[in-house]
Amino acid sequence: MASKMWGYRSARFTGATQRLGRLTMFVLAVSLPAACDVHGVNTPGSVQSIVVTPNALVSANGTQQMSAVGQDALGGVVPITPTWAVVAGGGTISPTGLFTAGTALAVYPNTVRASSVGVSGYATITVGAGPLATITVTPSPVSLATSATQPFAAVAKDAGGNVLAIAPVWSVVAGGGTINAASGVFTAGTLSGSFAQTVKATSSGVSGFATVTVNSGPLATIALSPNPATMNIGATQQFTAVGRDANGNVFPVSPTWSVINGGGVINNFGVFTAGAVASTFTNTVKAASGLISSTATVNVLAAGGPPPIANLGTAAPNGIMAGTAVTCITGGLISADISISPGNTLTGFGPCLATGVLHLGDAVAAQGQIDLTAAYNTLAGLPCPPANAIVANLGGTTMAAGVYCTASGIGVTGTLTLDGGGNPNATFVFQAGTGLTTAGNVVLINGAQAKNVWWQVGTSATLGTASQWQGNILALTSITLVDNATLNGRALA
Repeated sequence: MASKMWGYRSARFTGATQRLGRLTMFVLAVSLPAACDVHGVNTPGSVQSIVVTPNALVSANGTQQMSAVGQDALGGVVPITPTWAVVAGGGTISPTGLFTAGTALAVYPNTVRASSVGVSGYATITVGAGPLATITVTPSPVSLATSATQPFAAVAKDAGGNVLAIAPVWSVVAGGGTINAASGVFTAGTLSGSFAQTVKATSSGVSGFATVTVNSGPLATIALSPNPATMNIGATQQFTAVGRDANGNVFPVSPTWSVINGGGVINNFGVFTAGAVASTFTNTVKAASGLISSTATVNVLAAGGPPPIANLGTAAPNGIMAGTAVTCITGGLISADISISPGNTLTGFGPCLATGVLHLGDAVAAQGQIDLTAAYNTLAGLPCPPANAIVANLGGTTMAAGVYCTASGIGVTGTLTLDGGGNPNATFVFQAGTGLTTAGNVVLINGAQAKNVWWQVGTSATLGTASQWQGNILALTSITLVDNATLNGRALA
């Protein structure tokens, strides 16, 4: 009987036969290779290996989609749905194979694993630094003397906190000094103050900042005011000592007060009480701090002078009064009491210094506000001659005693000179319907005294940078003294 192989490339007989009557049949046992069908085409076998790709470099906190391919013994692709895992650190992986790197920079060999039907494959991940995310400038804040130098450093990091190497460009954006653009060495200027976020380091569009405070000093001069002071026998006068460094910056001082040429006595707060002898006492009031000192002359007059034009009552001992809050930024000195009512917020003391008594929201402050309101209304109600209407900036003018007024604001750019005409009781009243804004100084001559100068302000008063002002400011809303401004008198809001 003929046999046919039906397309099999090879077959073998087992040699077993069975005789059935006269017919003999051969029983064929056919052995076929694996992965072959009856038509001679390869088909997938079982999974023998898994190839995981890629072996990747991933930024810290970055992601990488991983792939896994199953193969049989002959390298043919076998479809799989792998189970993903991270077995040697470096990050995490989702069920779909999305790897998310951690923040620790390192090489993680064979850490990503894909498994299926007991077979696994692996990939190596290298976690590298990510893009620049932050720059921190140190030191910040830093305090420097005028003209002193300070090297700054910039530490750059990626989003994962890994340190990156950069060569930043340095600049100064808010004043206070200069800086070397390449090295980051800062040189403080000669103007004291706090310069927030002024030192800037920039790289690849990312910036970091540092704050610098430039301190005045050392103390070079002390200026006393008033000088001269004119008062009646037995009267009192508050003296003010303003210290400055060699660059003219205000330097806080707590001087030792004394009387060296007679005329009266003075207490530890600079309040002078005239004696019983009417005379001129040259350079008699002395304020000293270390080796630096200054003196002022006192003219003591016979009793009987006129009363002040506005009675401040319990508000008189105050150098500053406010309804809500008083804020001092840097280097301020108030040589008098401070009173706040109905509020009680006092900010900036120290580093600012107040030598007098603080009345913050107490009964004394409340009564002071009542008396201040009465004095304000008295000044606002004084008749103003039409000839004394203020129609232009007062800077560069000389004014005699009198009442001056405007329905709008008063501006002083330059020097305003007030001439007492030889009368120590000469009184000057300035009525402003709205504000008072200065960019200059007030100079008193021929016996004019700061205590007899009154500024009644309908809204807010602003004494500009380095203004040297004289007199009593009574403002309805607020009073601001900008950097290095000084006031010989009172700021009562």
